[in-house]
Amino acid sequence: MLIRDFLASGLPSISFEFFPPKSDEAVAQLERTISELSELQPSYVSVTYGAGGSTRERTIDVVSRIKRDAGIESMAHLTCVGSTREELAHVIQRLVDSGVQNILALRGDPPKGESAFQAVEGGFRNANELVAFIRQLHNNTISVGAAAYPEKHVECGNPAVDLANLKRKVDDGADFLVTQLFFDNHHYWQFVERARLAGITVPIIPGIWPITNVAQVERLTTTCGATLPFKLASELDKRRNDPAAVMRLGVAHATLQCIDLLIGGAPGLHFYTMNRSHATRDIYNALRAINLVGQNTPSKA
Repeated sequence: MLIRDFLASGLPSISFEFFPPKSDEAVAQLERTISELSELQPSYVSVTYGAGGSTRERTIDVVSRIKRDAGIESMAHLTCVGSTREELAHVIQRLVDSGVQNILALRGDPPKGESAFQAVEGGFRNANELVAFIRQLHNNTISVGAAAYPEKHVECGNPAVDLANLKRKVDDGADFLVTQLFFDNHHYWQFVERARLAGITVPIIPGIWPITNVAQVERLTTTCGATLPFKLASELDKRRNDPAAVMRLGVAHATLQCIDLLIGGAPGLHFYTMNRSHATRDIYNALRAINLVGQNTPSKA
């Protein structure tokens, strides 16, 4: 199934993001998570791609197995980092040959130890070039997604420039957008409004990250540029030494985010699971209890 076709139905998509495991223990954890979350019948799941293509083989393996063995539609992340056009074409063909029809095209983060992105000779500098390349090779047989940043990309100093960069991704063939995580829905709604005014008409799927660890979210917001609302940050700090309380607050906050997003017409929800199922399952079950998921409710954003 092409993700763009599902989104065209107007039904809200529910998707989960995983990263390739690095150890036998992590493999077992991921398998448990996939098994538990597959019961929720997600629209699709996605699998990330390590800096510099460091998890390339594991990404291809995991995304292929999810579709083949679990029967869940899957989307592979693909980055420009450290790869030539020829290498990327080979990876794309391997994904297609394994039955994967959806790719999230990203520029990618610099490899560990490097502070800035550098395109390799014969490679791409920006995500829009990768989007156009996939379209050139496979036309519309692949559904291509791209990343969007409600609070702008952390490396971009000007939100107008960031929006212009996003418009190029769409103009070059992106079917839909998945946003960076955010903790204040105002950022998402204002971003969607700016995107529409800029002529971006494709679905913009909000990315949701349920907070389960205070130190982790503090590191994450530093590196990705997302901000914590002051009241939420204060309540998290009060619970810093009580993991169960942090989990309850994180799930409650994310659930309220999801309710507002779906009622407001967001085209779906993309959960950053960190390869854990508990928080995402709790949120999904709360949404199902009030009939916001699994229903024939058309979306607008």
